[in-house]
Amino acid sequence: MQPVLEIRAPDGFDLWPVAEVEAFGFMPLSGGLSPAEVGTAVMRIASCNEAASDGDGLPCPADALDSFLHGLLTFDSLFAPGGLRVTDTSTGVTFLPGCCDGLEDWRDWHRFVDSGSLLGFGHDPVSPVAERFGDTARLTVNADQSESPMVELSITELRNLLACAERDLADFLALAADWASRHLPRHCAPVAAALARVLDLPTPAVPPQP
Repeated sequence: MQPVLEIRAPDGFDLWPVAEVEAFGFMPLSGGLSPAEVGTAVMRIASCNEAASDGDGLPCPADALDSFLHGLLTFDSLFAPGGLRVTDTSTGVTFLPGCCDGLEDWRDWHRFVDSGSLLGFGHDPVSPVAERFGDTARLTVNADQSESPMVELSITELRNLLACAERDLADFLALAADWASRHLPRHCAPVAAALARVLDLPTPAVPPQP
């Protein structure tokens, strides 16, 4: 299980260094990312919330960097496309986040484990669904297909995987705070706090400015 961010190619982006990525794909978030990959992740999260800042009643700054970060730093509800990706290494089946999924909702998996309520992540044409049957979790890649591949695992194993995914998110957040202190010194603390909100984690300590 990996927390992943849905990525798009950062064509023409020049506010800070970013990595070359495929046009569409998922980037696993962890403490092992390069500075350019962290920059790509922060760029993607900020860009997803950029449009949301329109009409919030606050004037948009004229400065290009301040304007780009405006939604991330001011909007109440933040969004990060992606979710938790689960791969069955014995069969090669991969359960991907759906169109209605976001990293801000990753804790819904804990509620699923505790309550057993069906958890849906998308809709037609691809509808990933998680269901609990006693002590077993069944993750159906596409519930709209009668013969859809699926991943089955025990609830105990799923709890352990969720703990590992949370550590990956916390490690990424600490790495992103350090990255922000180097690349966004004027916005380091608020950017770290915003990323913590979108990932539903405690705000990390911000490294002292050099």
